[in-house]
Amino acid sequence: MAEEKQRSIAVTIGDPAGVGAEVTLKALSDPAIASLANWIIVGDSWVLERTGQSCGIAPQQLRARVMDLKALPEKSGLRFGQISAECGAAAAKYVRAATEMCLSGEADAMVTAPLNKEAVTLSGTPFSGHTEFIAKLCGCQESWMLLANQRLGVVHVSTHVPLSKAIQLDAPRIVRTIKAGREAMQWLGFAQPRVAVCGLNPHAGEHGLFGAEDEAIIAPAIAQARQLGIPCSGPHAPDTIFLQASQGAYDLVVAMYHDQGHIPMKLIDFYETVNISVGIPIIRTSVDHGTAFDIAGQNKTDPRNMKAAMRMAASMVENRAKIRSAGSPPSSK
Repeated sequence: MAEEKQRSIAVTIGDPAGVGAEVTLKALSDPAIASLANWIIVGDSWVLERTGQSCGIAPQQLRARVMDLKALPEKSGLRFGQISAECGAAAAKYVRAATEMCLSGEADAMVTAPLNKEAVTLSGTPFSGHTEFIAKLCGCQESWMLLANQRLGVVHVSTHVPLSKAIQLDAPRIVRTIKAGREAMQWLGFAQPRVAVCGLNPHAGEHGLFGAEDEAIIAPAIAQARQLGIPCSGPHAPDTIFLQASQGAYDLVVAMYHDQGHIPMKLIDFYETVNISVGIPIIRTSVDHGTAFDIAGQNKTDPRNMKAAMRMAASMVENRAKIRSAGSPPSSK
């Protein structure tokens, strides 16, 4: 990629007491990752310096610019592995700043390191997840979470809600999920993604034997999506469809709720599976792991997932540009 054509991508360091800054430094110390974009680390310089001392990577040596928000006063100290409202507030400010950069055009995409939902909530900011928070900042009424790697994606009809609420299915929402997931997969380079839709109940309801939702709600939603020109099939038995998809039968699986999609994807390929926000006007990818407070500040983190998130963000930026310039999806993988 020529230097003048490189895109700018913001990277938030997540909760300062977690492993976010460490995986960011480690990922950007890899020349193959550093060369993908003009990286802008969004966080606090002193937190990066302190983290760099623990893992042996000086931020100044990286091919990246640091946007120092001064969100966490240095006098507050940094206690790795400890939850605090101060760190939660700082992490939320990092995400807000990166989102605003993407909305203004200062950045072409953003990659987020993990933050702690409880810490952010303790700071006084209601927080259920990155996707929902960023969607609100973008003025979007709804959003989705997509987990994806190089060969498969899963988009969720619902994510961070109680299971009792998640199973209260809404057919229009399912249709919108199929549409949003398909568009995101095209940004990932799949021109005509093959879509499989999960059922809700065991064996997709077994023709009403184990529940009526599959035939009464999900099947009509699939039919409507087909009428809109989206090739998709289902409802499929959730306990077998991921095996078929992982073996190449499908490119995208539509899951009805959080764990139905998260558990198989993390089993299939934890280190290369990336969290992507869908339904928002900007590109946001993230690691698919938490703050790992138990090993924070100990130079024990593995940056593979952060590298995957960075690679995917860079790829999505280029694929989106191709789609918009050509008016049609790029060649399928």
